[in-house]
Amino acid sequence: MNNIPTINLGIVAVSRDCFPLALSEQRRNSVVQQCHEINLKINELQTIIENETDMLEALNEAKQKSINALVIYLGNFGPEGPLSLMAQKFDGPVMFVAAAEESSSCLADARGDAYCGMLNASYSAGLRHVRPHIPEYPVGTPVQIAQMIHDFVPVARTILGLKGLKIFSFGPRPQDFVACNAPIKPLFDLGVEIMENSELDLFDLYQQAEGHPDIPSIIADMKDELGDSNPYPDLLPKLAQYEAALLDFHKANLGASTFGIFANKCWPSFEKFFGFVPCYVNARLAERGIPVACEVDIYGALSEYMITCATSQPATLLDINNTVPNDMVENHQHEMGKYSAKDLFMGFHCGNTASSCMKNSQIKFQKIMHSLMEPGKEPNITRGTLEGQIKPGQVTLFRLQTTADTKLRSYIAQGDILDIDPQSFGSIAVFAIPEMQRFYRHVLIQKRYPHHAGIAFGHVGKTLYQVLNLLGVEEIDYNQPLSERYPNEIPCSFIS
Repeated sequence: MNNIPTINLGIVAVSRDCFPLALSEQRRNSVVQQCHEINLKINELQTIIENETDMLEALNEAKQKSINALVIYLGNFGPEGPLSLMAQKFDGPVMFVAAAEESSSCLADARGDAYCGMLNASYSAGLRHVRPHIPEYPVGTPVQIAQMIHDFVPVARTILGLKGLKIFSFGPRPQDFVACNAPIKPLFDLGVEIMENSELDLFDLYQQAEGHPDIPSIIADMKDELGDSNPYPDLLPKLAQYEAALLDFHKANLGASTFGIFANKCWPSFEKFFGFVPCYVNARLAERGIPVACEVDIYGALSEYMITCATSQPATLLDINNTVPNDMVENHQHEMGKYSAKDLFMGFHCGNTASSCMKNSQIKFQKIMHSLMEPGKEPNITRGTLEGQIKPGQVTLFRLQTTADTKLRSYIAQGDILDIDPQSFGSIAVFAIPEMQRFYRHVLIQKRYPHHAGIAFGHVGKTLYQVLNLLGVEEIDYNQPLSERYPNEIPCSFIS
């Protein structure tokens, strides 16, 4: 994927001047060795920070090595002033971790006291309004610290992705999908740029791409990807022209940003003028790390991109759409496993999910649009969806959203996609989220979230939660177990 950051990781040790500097150096070397053991590339800064002069030298060393994500390692107690200044002045995400004591034989002469030093480091960072990434338990052995650093990489990648992101939108957000409308001011608070355009701009771009030199190679790539799953070969030149237009626009309009994604109006007028449905192209761009959210869902696109950075895999955007019929549940008890009917729903969209995330897929026409635009006719302008069953496996539902008064809030819920044939149309699957009905009522409905959910193909709740913490998002909801009551949930004792 060329639309997400590449992390160049660095580690710098700190040492309080009343502790042996060699202790921090030795412990840093051990951490780096353990990083290499798990094939984690990390740049070892030779400067050890004892004072502000050292901090400036280390900062310059980090710049020379093009480090864009930094681990500040307390090999001993550490000087909280210089280390928090390093975090403040470093232009990228920063992680604080600290050394555990090795053995009882070291306690008399080589004790580091980093457990205490981490408290001072955190306090000092707060004074400077610095938000470092601090793991759940940030003090550990070299083996443990190496794993913490490994877990920091997707967090840092997502933070850097947002820092360099521009969202391109085309078309006004639809009236009948008012849930997709949200203030854009919080995007700028996150460091995200936005460039809003009209549907006419998009149509003009498409027309200008006629005869584009990349069209033949895009058609060939589409044919190779689809194989025998394309009953409409005559449609590919139009889709290829649209893909070429979007990619050219993406490249030409990043400006001061490094990465770009889309939130586009995709119906109903789109089909009448363009002559196809854009879903398959949206799916192909998602495969490349450029999600294209439907219905001008700007925060949906943002959520998809955060997932893409967190996983280095394509994301998709689905409606939290419909219930699973009782007969389907009864006929698939084996596939249900630990889940009950109350945990299930179907996630659906017209056809925007990347083929690598599908169990089976085929180019089709959009049935709902067809009934509205071409009733009783052979499908023509409503062709272009990529439909089929989404592949089973672990899944995370995620959305970062703003309220009408520009307050950011989010939800994260982990579960599974079940290997059950949905027996319906679109990009679709049966989802199982523990306590989904309660989560649906007391988070999604109660807090007025839109119908679109960002879908991560894996369990990445921990990474996304840590990212949200670094961004300062205070309201993060999740699917609570039955033993935990939602604030607005009727107490069990009141229910007859």
